[in-house]
Order: sequence, then C-alpha cells, then structure tokens
Amino acid sequence: MTEQINLSKRLETVASFVDANQLCADIGSDHAYLPCYICQQNSGARAIAGEVNAGPFNSARHTVKRLNLEKQVDVRLGDGLDILHDREIVQVVIAGMGGSLIRSILEKGMDKMGNISRIIAQPNIDGRDVREFLINHSFKIGTETIVEENGHIYEVIVAEPITDDIIIKPSEKEMLFGPLLLKKRSEIFYQKWTAERKHYQRVIEQMSKAKVKDHVKMTQYRKELEWIEEVLSDGRTDDK
Repeated sequence: MTEQINLSKRLETVASFVDANQLCADIGSDHAYLPCYICQQNSGARAIAGEVNAGPFNSARHTVKRLNLEKQVDVRLGDGLDILHDREIVQVVIAGMGGSLIRSILEKGMDKMGNISRIIAQPNIDGRDVREFLINHSFKIGTETIVEENGHIYEVIVAEPITDDIIIKPSEKEMLFGPLLLKKRSEIFYQKWTAERKHYQRVIEQMSKAKVKDHVKMTQYRKELEWIEEVLSDGRTDDK
C-alpha cells in the first residue's frame, strides 16, 4: 500500500486553496510534501516542486520517488521562480518564509507570472510585505485565513489578478492586519495581536532608550500600536 502524506495543519490549510485541476508550483518546497499531498488527493493533478538548495532538492526528489509520483510532481533546482518557463504555471505557492523574502521572490519572478491566476502565500512573519506587493502589482486579496499550530500563528493570503477597473486599495491599517482578517477578527487573530502588542511595547521602550533616536520609526511604531490597541479594545483581552 502506497504511503499517504499527512500535512501539518499549516500546510493543509495552504493546500486547501490550491486548485488541483491547474498546474501549481510550490516554491521552497523542502521535502515536496505539499505538491505530493495535492497529487495524492487528485490523480490528475500536476505540480512543480522548486528548491534553491541541493539538500532540500534531493530530499524532495527522494519523497517523490518513494511515493511513485514522478509523473505528477516535477522537482527542480533553482532560485525562486527562475525554475519556471514563461507562462508555464497558473498557480504559485510560497509558504513558510518571511514576508520580505516572499515579496523578493515574487518581484524577481514577475517575468514568469504572465499566466498566473492565483498566488497562495503563507508568510511566517511580515504579512504586510506580501500584501503590499500584491496590491502594487494589480492583485486583489480574495481570501485570508489565520491558523495556530504548536504555539505559532500563521497567516495565509490568497490573491488573484484584478480583472476589472474597480481597484479598492486597502488602507495602511488594513495592510498591517490583513483587510479580510480585520473584518473576521477570529479568536486566533486576537491571540496574534495580543502578542504583537507586547512586542510593539518592548520595541518602543528600547527605541526610546537609544542614544540616537529614530523619531520617524518611533512615530510609525506608536501609530501602529494605537491601531492594535483599538482593535483589541472591542471587549477582547488577553485574559480570554
């Protein structure tokens, strides 16, 4: 009996947004668990697993071979979207990295995204960087969700190209929290921003003690802390 891939809650959430009927590239695929899982769930699915480092690349190849998925999962070695041919893919997944790195990968790979209908990003931190890239490159955020796993909280951002002339740009505040996450305000959302409030307070305190103060940065942090306080002040506290 063929071994079945069991994903973490985080990756299972990411996988739930992949259309198995469309070619998907998983950039930074590590062991290729995500594309293998998708292809096991749908025998007609095809995916590309990309890795920049030889170690994870070889691990991914081993996983694909062990699961007899060589005809469905193509493992490639290379930097970001450089592994792709022009207009080859319809969906791209970039998960498990910082938001600034995800943004950098997408920016460098813009010439390979002419046929993209969906970007699924799961930044470990700095989701705002991802949102800013998407909005500035004519993508709209169609779905956002937030999950907790083993004490860590992750955001998943799903975006599609804007196909009409109506562009509603999220505010600076919405970019920070996530426009759709801010509307939903789930229990996990409140957990995340309760922790972030403490982080902001520590950073501001440290900056205020610095011999050379960055007043511009301090003003920005204080403004964002005010937003966090406003969001948390609707009756939810870190006691709940």
